[in-house]
Amino acid sequence: MSRIAVTGGAGRLGRSLVAGLAAAGHELVSLDRAVSDAGELHGIEQIAVDLTETDAATRAIAGTRADALIHLAAIAVPFSAPEHVILRTNATMALGVMSAGVAAGIPKIVTASSPTVLGYNSPTGWLPDRFPLDEETTPKPWNAYALSKHLAEQTIAMLARQTGDATRFAAFRPCYVIAPEEWQGAPTQQGHTVRDRLADPALSAPALFNYVDARDVATFIDTLLTALPEIPNAEVFFVGADDALARRPLAELLPLFVPGTDELAAGLTGTAPAFSNAKARHVLGWRPAHTWRGELGEPAYDAGTASGRVSTPALDPARKDVLA
Repeated sequence: MSRIAVTGGAGRLGRSLVAGLAAAGHELVSLDRAVSDAGELHGIEQIAVDLTETDAATRAIAGTRADALIHLAAIAVPFSAPEHVILRTNATMALGVMSAGVAAGIPKIVTASSPTVLGYNSPTGWLPDRFPLDEETTPKPWNAYALSKHLAEQTIAMLARQTGDATRFAAFRPCYVIAPEEWQGAPTQQGHTVRDRLADPALSAPALFNYVDARDVATFIDTLLTALPEIPNAEVFFVGADDALARRPLAELLPLFVPGTDELAAGLTGTAPAFSNAKARHVLGWRPAHTWRGELGEPAYDAGTASGRVSTPALDPARKDVLA
C-alpha cells in the first residue's frame, strides 16, 4: 500500500481517481482549494490549500508524507479564463507542485497533461502525419491551455534531468473524461449528456471523438505507479478508451469535421478511436475496462447495421466552448 497525494482531488477526474486508488488499497490525501463533501471523498484525508501560492503548496505537499504525488489541479477548460491567466496558473502551478514534491523527497511524481497538446481544432487548420494519434505525434499547441499542458510535460523532463533516477516522473494525457454518474445522464464537462454527444457528432468532434472512463484512469495510475521504477523516466502516455465515442466509424466522421483527413482517417474503421492507447498497453500492461456501449447497455457495434452517411456541417472553430 502506498500513500498517494492527489492535487485537484475534489475535481471531476480527481474524485474518481481518489476513490479508485483508495479502493485498490492505497492511502489517499486530496489537496484542493476547499474541503469537499463529495461522496467519493468520504473518509479521505483532505487538505485545503491554494496551490498557486508556492510557499503554501510546498508546506502542504511536504506535510502529506506521500510516497507518490499525482498533479491534476489546473484550470481545466480551454478559454474558460483569459489566455494569460490559464497559462500563468497552470504552468506555474505545475512547476511549483512538482518542485515541491521533489523537495519533499517524494519518489514518484505524475502530472496530468492533455491530448490537446497535439493542436487539433486550430483555426488555421491542422493535419497529423497519420492516424491513430499517439505519443510520437508532434505537439502543436495553439491555445494557452494546450501550451500549459505541453509545458507540464516539459517540466517533468526538466526535473528528471535535475534529479536523475532519484525521482521517477511520468505524464499522462487523459482523453475526454466521463465520470461514472455521467453514464447515468449527469452533464459532461461541456454541459451535454453522453447520449447528446452520441446523437450529435458535432458535440464530440472537437475532441476527435475521444473519451475515457474516469475509473479506467484510476487503474492506469495504479498500474503506472507500480511500473515507474522499471520504465524510462519522464515518459508520456495517452489514456483513452479502446473505441471512439461515436455511432459511426471515424473513417466517415472525421473528414466531415477535419478537412483533408479523408485518406489519413481511412483506416479508422469499425469502432477504432483516433487516439491510440497502445503504448500504455505495451509498456505498462494496462487496458481500459469500460466502453460507452457497455455502460449504456447498447449492443456491440455491427457493421452490417451501420450503413448510410452522416450529413453534418463542418465544425466552426469559433465554438471555443466545446473544444476539448
